[in-house]
Amino acid sequence: MATEGEYESILCVKPDVNVYRIPPRASNRGFRAADWKLDAPDWTGRMRVTARGKVAYVKLEDKISGELFAQAPVDEFPGIAVETVSDSSRYFVLRIQDESGRSAFIGIGFGDRGDSFDFNVALQDHFKWVKQEIEISKQSQVPDNTPKLDLGFKEGQTITLNIGQSRKKPRPQSAGGFGLLPPPPGGKIAPPPSSNSSNHNEAAPTEGSSTGCLLDLDSSNSNSVAPANPAGSGDLWGDFSASENPLAPPAIQDNSWAEF
Repeated sequence: MATEGEYESILCVKPDVNVYRIPPRASNRGFRAADWKLDAPDWTGRMRVTARGKVAYVKLEDKISGELFAQAPVDEFPGIAVETVSDSSRYFVLRIQDESGRSAFIGIGFGDRGDSFDFNVALQDHFKWVKQEIEISKQSQVPDNTPKLDLGFKEGQTITLNIGQSRKKPRPQSAGGFGLLPPPPGGKIAPPPSSNSSNHNEAAPTEGSSTGCLLDLDSSNSNSVAPANPAGSGDLWGDFSASENPLAPPAIQDNSWAEF
């Protein structure tokens, strides 16, 4: 039972509840709401569920004055203090007690199924909390014999921490700042060609040199010896040279023919 000095908490309040006189239990099958006079309740009022310590109390009070009509102390749920009927979820059987300890069984019913659900859940939550409190108290009384892990430093024991930051070697960058790699070692870039030089050497050849170049080419490509022309006779190459236009630009001499 509740001890003195414990505060009382309210678990649930329902404004409308009906109370019925019920016949004695006929057999072990349980109570049935169909056996009650459901259309003519014996009392109508308010129900308030409170808790003091581990005991819950179902109090039936007057709606206007709040006068106590009856109360049922509940030590466990489900149990004999609050029982459900076998044919409905909106009706229950309470065991009420007076101050002298006398008890009687009455039936209560709710007009709304949600009210009966709230009443049921309020009692379940309270006794779930009571069960947890009992388990915690049992664990606190049992001595803990398991060895504890010692993570402290032993006498004279030290540790070393390296908190310095490592220096990173910077990457080489080009002058433009684009991060290009330098050229490979030993590589050389050829300078651009000069505007004054060319692949061929140009010279103003003379008439005699052109003739000699052609003669040399003919002598290098043939095994026979060319006959000599008389000095006073007409020269074929002389006639060819004489027939050239004096206004034409001078012929370009290519040294590659002479080297060949």
